[in-house]
Amino acid sequence: MKFKLLLAFSFWILLAAVSCNKDDITFDSPSQQLSFSKDTVFCDTVYHQVRSETYVVKVYNNEDKDILIPRVNLDKGAASLYRINVDGKPGYDFKNVPLRKKDSLYIFVEIAPEATGPEAIAEDKIVFTTPAGQQHVTLFSVVQDAEFFIQTPTNPNVITSSTTWSNNKAKIIYGDLTINPNITLNIDPGTKVYFHKNSGMKVSSGGILNINGTLTDQVILRGDRNDLDHDTLPKNWNSIRMEANSTLKMNHARLFGGTRGLEMKQTNATITNSFIHTFFEYGIYAVGSTVNANNLVMNNCGLSCIGIFLGGKHSYTHATIANYSKTMSSFDRAGIFAANEWKNDTGQTQQGALQQLDIKNSIVYSDRDDAVHFEATPGQQFEFLLQNSLIKYTSASGAGFTFDNNMNVVQSIKNADPQFVNYFMAKMNLRVKSTSPAIGKGNAAVAATVPFDIVNVSRTTNPTLGAYQ
Repeated sequence: MKFKLLLAFSFWILLAAVSCNKDDITFDSPSQQLSFSKDTVFCDTVYHQVRSETYVVKVYNNEDKDILIPRVNLDKGAASLYRINVDGKPGYDFKNVPLRKKDSLYIFVEIAPEATGPEAIAEDKIVFTTPAGQQHVTLFSVVQDAEFFIQTPTNPNVITSSTTWSNNKAKIIYGDLTINPNITLNIDPGTKVYFHKNSGMKVSSGGILNINGTLTDQVILRGDRNDLDHDTLPKNWNSIRMEANSTLKMNHARLFGGTRGLEMKQTNATITNSFIHTFFEYGIYAVGSTVNANNLVMNNCGLSCIGIFLGGKHSYTHATIANYSKTMSSFDRAGIFAANEWKNDTGQTQQGALQQLDIKNSIVYSDRDDAVHFEATPGQQFEFLLQNSLIKYTSASGAGFTFDNNMNVVQSIKNADPQFVNYFMAKMNLRVKSTSPAIGKGNAAVAATVPFDIVNVSRTTNPTLGAYQ
């Protein structure tokens, strides 16, 4: 009994001692300025009434004493579009914020704005007031007005009459958006189309998708995560699925960041002056389709930039098809893969003739041994032409065709580094340097059919291979 009383007495003494130590902590006024992990928080583009990602600012106490920061507040107060959380407490105005010596505290920042026009700037400051002076961290974001297309159990999310999307509002798609049979969707210059995770678009049989960008006003089609990390990551959304007998016309567009880019089955497609990059599987996945592309730039696709199945007819003129990736380094990453076979959804193998595959005045290159890979089915027609193009080629066994002394390979270059300015995604610039072997190697008659490059520079004399003169 005495032991239990002694143990209980000792516990209460220890608790009192701990309590006294906690209460004895003193916080002084700061005598030095604070320091921050960043002086500006750039919240990536956000949409009308959609909460942003959460951003973090760390505040450091470099003094050898515990301090109380007299005031931390949003400059615009309760009227601010931003909200902050200081050391675990939400609000917009905080008094006497404690910060231990040589320690830091976290401030979490987010924004859920009201748009005042097609595109506006949201700006505020987190203000820190101390005896050492007033300091601030700037908060900055672009706010876009948006129109939402949301698939639910009661809303199939279908476009039932021919429609034009203007650039006055961003288009944000949740789930699948379907364009009904024989319906046309026109997308005007400068329009931004954002797909939420696991979302996509389907163009039904007889439907037409016209993506009508210009040099100065591209149409952007991408995932709805705008933070910089997601600009270079695939699989943020699904694909644009073009069903049998649908039509695609795409000019001056940038399509990126999904699982497959253009997923076409018996589709007719015309693609000009466009960028398709950063897809988990294929940038173009074409089954028994007809594709004509000029001034096309592609890069960073897990399986292949272009996948051609069940034959079809394809023409790529003045295209730059590269495939470099740090995030998908273990994948096949071909430039162009072409086969006469295709397995349907039930696993049944089908065969169809490759009636035409013309690659003219182009570059097809990667850090793999063979950037082009053909699988011609015995007994099936497989027609191809590589004319005045620079190709990454190592062996017939790897590429599926012979390069030298092949009547289908005309005045083309193998294995010469095209010398891209920068082929990695964060700063993708697939122009070639002034010392590139691609300069001046284009066929002039072919160049005359596409007389201006992707940025509207004339190439009628001394044409350079690829999309850039």
